[in-house]
Amino acid sequence: MTDAVIRGIAIHLPEDVLTNEDLDAQFPEWEMDKIAAKNGIQQRHIVAEDQTGLDLAEAACRKMFAEGITAPDGAAQGDIDPADIDALIYCTQAADYLMPTNACILQHRLGLPTTTMAFDFNLGCSGWVYGLSIAKGFISTGQAKRVLLVTTDVYSRWIREDDRSIRSLFGDAACATLIEAGDSATTGGHIRECVYGTDGSGAANIVVTGAGMSGAPLDERSANRGDGPTMFMDGPEVFRFTLAVVPKLMQQLYEKSGESVDSIDQFILHQANKFMLEHLRRKLKLPKEKFILELADVGNTVSNTIPIALGRAYRDGRVQSGQTLALVGFGVGLSWGGVIVDWR
Repeated sequence: MTDAVIRGIAIHLPEDVLTNEDLDAQFPEWEMDKIAAKNGIQQRHIVAEDQTGLDLAEAACRKMFAEGITAPDGAAQGDIDPADIDALIYCTQAADYLMPTNACILQHRLGLPTTTMAFDFNLGCSGWVYGLSIAKGFISTGQAKRVLLVTTDVYSRWIREDDRSIRSLFGDAACATLIEAGDSATTGGHIRECVYGTDGSGAANIVVTGAGMSGAPLDERSANRGDGPTMFMDGPEVFRFTLAVVPKLMQQLYEKSGESVDSIDQFILHQANKFMLEHLRRKLKLPKEKFILELADVGNTVSNTIPIALGRAYRDGRVQSGQTLALVGFGVGLSWGGVIVDWR
C-alpha cells in the first residue's frame, strides 16, 4: 500500500517583530512580565502593512523549492521541482479575496502546472492536521503523488491594539509542507491514523466579526467590537473546551492506532499558550521529555504551530528516525483533530 509521507517543512516568518518590551512601552499597565510567565511568549512576528498571508505563503513555498529535501545536518536528500506538484492545498482563514481562492493565485505565482488541483479550506488551529488527512486521501487513492500543503494565518490584522488577552498571544506565519507518495523505506513522517471532531455550538467563542457576508454577530459578546474585521475570543471558554475535548481525542487516537503514552516518543500539540499546554500535559500524564513546547519566539501561529514545532524539532534532533509522534490540533470552530505519524 502506498504511504503518504511528510518529506519537508519550510517556515516563513514576517520580518517585523512585536516584543513584550514593545507592548510594555505602549501599555505599561499590562505588566507583560506577568503575562509572559503565564503564556510563555516573549515575541511574535507581525505581517507588514503591504503584505498579506498569500505573500507569506509564497515565500514559504519558494524556500521549500530552494532548499529541497534536507537532513537535519543540512545534507541534501532530494530536489523539489514545482513541475512535479500534483495538488496545492491551502489552509487559511484570511484569504486575500472572497474569490478566487488563494490556492489558485499561488499556483500561478509559483508556476505550478495547470494540471495541479488547487483549493483553499478554512480552518484554524486544527487545520494542519486536517490538511495532512486530505493529502493522505489523495495519495492513497492514486489521485496525487506530490502534495504541497500550505498554512497561513495573519491574526494581527483582526486584533484590536488594546486587546491585551489576545494581542499578547498571536503571531503571523506561513508554512509549506511537502507530502509525497512513498513506501515503507521512504524517509520522513509516515501519516497513519487520524481522528477528528467538531462542535459548532462553541463557534462564538473564537470569532472574527465584520468580515463575512453576515453583518450579525454570533452572540452579544462579539457585538460592537470595532470597525472592520475584529477578533473576539472567550479565553476561559476555550480553555474549558480544550481540557474537556483533548483527553477524549487522545483516547480515541490511542484506541484507533494501538499506541499509548508509553509507545509514543513525542507529543506535539497545538501551541496555544504555555499555561494551557502545561495543564494538558499533566491531565494527559505525558512526560516532560516527550512534550514539545515551541512558541516563545513566535507566539500562537494558529494552523502553523504544529509544523513550526515539528520542523524545528526535526532539525535540532528531538524528532528522529524510528520515533512515533502524536500531533494534535484544536481550536476555532470549535474543531479538533489528531494524527499518528511514524518518523523513518
